[in-house]
Amino acid sequence: MDIIQGIIIGIVQGLTEFLPVSSSAHLIFAHNLLGVESSLAFSTFLHLGSLLAVLIFFRADIYKMLRAWLLSVGDILQHRFKEGFYSDPYKRLAWYVILATIPVGIVGVLFESQVDALFSGALYVPGFFLFVTGTILYLSQRMASGQIDMSHMGWFQSLFMGLAQACAIMPGLSRSGTTIASGLVIGLDKEFAAKFSFILSIPAIFGAFIVQLKDIGSSMGTDAAAVILGFIAAFISGYMAIKWLIDLIQNKSLDIFAYYCWIVGIIVFVGSIAHIF
Repeated sequence: MDIIQGIIIGIVQGLTEFLPVSSSAHLIFAHNLLGVESSLAFSTFLHLGSLLAVLIFFRADIYKMLRAWLLSVGDILQHRFKEGFYSDPYKRLAWYVILATIPVGIVGVLFESQVDALFSGALYVPGFFLFVTGTILYLSQRMASGQIDMSHMGWFQSLFMGLAQACAIMPGLSRSGTTIASGLVIGLDKEFAAKFSFILSIPAIFGAFIVQLKDIGSSMGTDAAAVILGFIAAFISGYMAIKWLIDLIQNKSLDIFAYYCWIVGIIVFVGSIAHIF
């Protein structure tokens, strides 16, 4: 993989990690179009770039959540957890993120080999699930009520979005698209649904980063300059994608992404099936 290819794939990773169009599908497509294979080191640094983007964009909320969570742990020791939990929305948000992360952790541990097999399979798999992503986005826009914000969110909403994130481990099923859509369906305010989706991505991306990091020493395989520039490209494009989607969801619908997923999904699915036969 050369520097230009590394930058292109980094941009694809950053944009599609947070836009509701499936990073897994687009990375598979990008690698096939460019005719390159990604090393474990390169993939690890791309995830780190995406993680850094969301950490910096939501730094104020993350700081408040971490501080509130530590105070909440202190509340447990002082036997006043319930009072603190219901009095501080950031304490609730911190615990709800932990609760919502459990499903994807369970799926990742129990079905790792099955999911890996799907990622290495034919292109019709991500093509099909990309079409599913578009359908989920389209329907969620028409089922949204938009009444629940951070102060009124409960364990059910957080767990429901966590289950949606667990389903999005499938290649082509967008993590951000599925979680935002699930939030809209159960009544979350549009802006908060997007914010919770992005914050929920932090432990998921960090978990993937840690899993890859333990094996990075045995698999470099990519030029160091391509790795570094790919990381920078993933960070910059990821930050821009978050900002753009937050602005878009406040003022417009996500239908444009639904149409995009349908078109690309159908093209890839039909082309892959035709290639097989």
